Amino acid sequence: MYHRNITSKLIKSLEDTPVIFINGARQVGKSTLVEWLAQEKYPAKYITLDDQNILAAVSSDPQGFIHNLEGPVIIDEIQRVPELFLNIKQSVDKNRKPGRFILTGSANVLLLPKLSDSLVGRMEILTLWPFSESEILQKPASFASNLFKPSNIKNIPPLHKDQFVKRLITGGYPEAVQRQTSQRREAWFNSYITTILQRDIRDLANIENLTTMPRLLSLLAARTTSLLNYAELSRTTGLAQSTLKRYLSLLETTFLYKTLPAWSANLSKRLVKSSKIMLCDTGLSCYLTGADVDKLSNDQTSMGSILENFVCMELCKQLSWHEKKLQLFHFRSSTGSEIDFIIEDLAGRIVALEVKSRATIKADDFKAIKSLAQETSDRFAAGVVLYCGNESIPFGKNLFALPISALWA
Repeated sequence: MYHRNITSKLIKSLEDTPVIFINGARQVGKSTLVEWLAQEKYPAKYITLDDQNILAAVSSDPQGFIHNLEGPVIIDEIQRVPELFLNIKQSVDKNRKPGRFILTGSANVLLLPKLSDSLVGRMEILTLWPFSESEILQKPASFASNLFKPSNIKNIPPLHKDQFVKRLITGGYPEAVQRQTSQRREAWFNSYITTILQRDIRDLANIENLTTMPRLLSLLAARTTSLLNYAELSRTTGLAQSTLKRYLSLLETTFLYKTLPAWSANLSKRLVKSSKIMLCDTGLSCYLTGADVDKLSNDQTSMGSILENFVCMELCKQLSWHEKKLQLFHFRSSTGSEIDFIIEDLAGRIVALEVKSRATIKADDFKAIKSLAQETSDRFAAGVVLYCGNESIPFGKNLFALPISALWA
């Protein structure tokens, strides 16, 4: 079993919070994690609503089911019986002992407000993403937080680009990581998408035209890292914008796609406020766009887009297990100045990151970062250009060019 870096945060949450909700896409290892937890660290009864007999029993009497539970309990895939949330709330209000309920779900509870609102103040929400590169390599990773103290940036391993391109295509789903050939991974991705669209999305909403969803997902994969343009997607798909937004929300709720919000601050320049399109796994994105080793090795545009998406998700994964709250954004001004990522802490300090698929770096690659550093003054902590080379190179005070491998160093 791969160690999941979110584990320590999960165990700490059990010490002071009555309900822990672990959400994430199907097949990212939620069940494996909580079953291990129950066996090794935190004895609890394990119940899965993927069992049709249990699902039928719980659905018929959710109140009685919760009332009859004793001791800590794990309820897997709880979104299948949303009525349980209200009954758990009532139970917790009578007994707020920490660690009573560990819930998992393949739908993002933050995007289902009726469910999350029912347990406000009683529940901590943790997100389990597909494997990060550091989890695959079984290394701790704190790149995002280390950037706020640039002196911590050191001991960066070299990047083996050929192996790294294969990792981009494989992605981070545990099953895809374990499959040995591209053909077997493609077969898995095909069945995975079918399962989610035919089952999970049907569970969440009545979809009038489910055949549109795979095409929409493929269009999003082809537009990865570009600005989200509802009008253009509406024209391309033939969907009304109201329907399109509903479909996008469902794809986001099931952790297939996400948006990266624009960073805004009191700057003198006008900023673009549109979010960026990201897929939640580069292996899935490569499968949908037909990208293979040859294409990524020879097509800089495709490589640049997939690489930026990879960095985005690596940062999201690291932020999910960091103790301190950090937020991730992109930056673009109306005059065309743009920075791939802005990381902001609660104090308002920022780190700017650019991603380059080249093996060489030029001083001009820091132009937008330096401009932002001047505008944000004391708020600016560091600026980094991640690239496909092997050298760590300083480019000024708190400015660095670092290999992509710094993400998991």
